[in-house]
Amino acid sequence: HLKFEKADGVARITFARPKHNVFNIDMMKEFVGVLQSLGADAELKCAVLLGEGASWCAGVDVGDHKPEMAHKMIDTFNRSLALIENLEVPTVAAVHGACLGGGMEYAIACDIVLAGKKAKFGQPEVKLGFLPPYAAIRLPLLVGPAKAIEVCTSGRIYSAEDARAMGFVGQVVEEDRFSDALESLIGEFAACSPLILRLNKRAVKENCGLAATDAVKKVSRLFLDELMKTEDTQEGIASFYEKRKPVWKNR
Repeated sequence: HLKFEKADGVARITFARPKHNVFNIDMMKEFVGVLQSLGADAELKCAVLLGEGASWCAGVDVGDHKPEMAHKMIDTFNRSLALIENLEVPTVAAVHGACLGGGMEYAIACDIVLAGKKAKFGQPEVKLGFLPPYAAIRLPLLVGPAKAIEVCTSGRIYSAEDARAMGFVGQVVEEDRFSDALESLIGEFAACSPLILRLNKRAVKENCGLAATDAVKKVSRLFLDELMKTEDTQEGIASFYEKRKPVWKNR
């Protein structure tokens, strides 16, 4: 149910379960396997999640929400979300069409959401008597508690522009520019050192929620004790003075 390719440090995972890329437990297990392999890839620079067909991902199979399936479904779903969050490189959800329920939860687990103009977002679980567990935790961090409660309790479907205004979508582009915008974003990561990308993401994630004085001390230690001791930082300095492109060694 997935297509996977990796080239030049860029991993592309495409959801490919017609008609709307609705996940079932087997597809989640497949996703977990791919994500685990990426976590061990030291050459990786970014991971991109795409969807095949009319929708990016319209959620998780309602059949897997039945009481006899719910524990297995939640455990597998939570594992896949944790693996996305724990990837040390930038993650991008390249969203078109419907991005609903568990699909929206996968999107907001990523660092960056790039959306086509016609993309639609929402957590409609409430209308079937459910709640979105991950969105209930992640959305307040992205949009604030009040807006998160609105999203979860109304079941409303939001446009890509609405989602961008709320703050969980970073960029909205016209459908005919979507591929170009995505490749431009990927190109920015591809031009960088895998190691330095990891250190930049770590600098953000490790210091979220810390008191300012503690955060400054911690990020300064990362800068001085780790970043400045890398060969790639020294190569970046040398390339600047020599007016050439850096040649990264990933160390």
